[in-house]
Amino acid sequence: MVGVTKSHPESEFGIEQHSRVPLILGTFIYVDAIDKKIVQLLQDDASRSTREIADLVGLSSTPCWRRIQQLKDRGVITGHVALVDPRSVNLALTALVLIRTSEHNAAWTDRLIDTLSEFDEIVEAFRTSGETDYLLKVLVPDMDAYDSFYQRLIERIDLYDVRTTFVMEEMKRTTSLSLDYV
Repeated sequence: MVGVTKSHPESEFGIEQHSRVPLILGTFIYVDAIDKKIVQLLQDDASRSTREIADLVGLSSTPCWRRIQQLKDRGVITGHVALVDPRSVNLALTALVLIRTSEHNAAWTDRLIDTLSEFDEIVEAFRTSGETDYLLKVLVPDMDAYDSFYQRLIERIDLYDVRTTFVMEEMKRTTSLSLDYV
């Protein structure tokens, strides 16, 4: 764990610079309050410069850069991406596809995973508990494109039951994870 020994007044984020109190981020990954603030700033805007982040958390550029590299090395920061508005690339229809299967063996699951990777329309996929075994988030231009996706999916893998809910209105979307539990 990296600690800062300089004693500075609290920054605008209320981070005491001499604090060495570790916080847990994820499983077995320790971060301190400065690392937590760095992560939040990068979640808000990953295009910020190291200098800007350093100023906001009360560090000089080099120690801030080192912390960012350590957060990447430890798997806290997993990448930097450009977020694209789906409508601007003709993906106006969001479908939540609920899948039930009668097969629960490793071979079928491997086939499903391979199948999911073949469909760019699938942007998220989850194995779930309850009545539904899997949930897919699918983005397509329209109902015709969804029907084409659906036909290709059921040709590729046997499914017991497929139900789809179409999103009428998106109420919330964020890529920023809560750090309240760190």
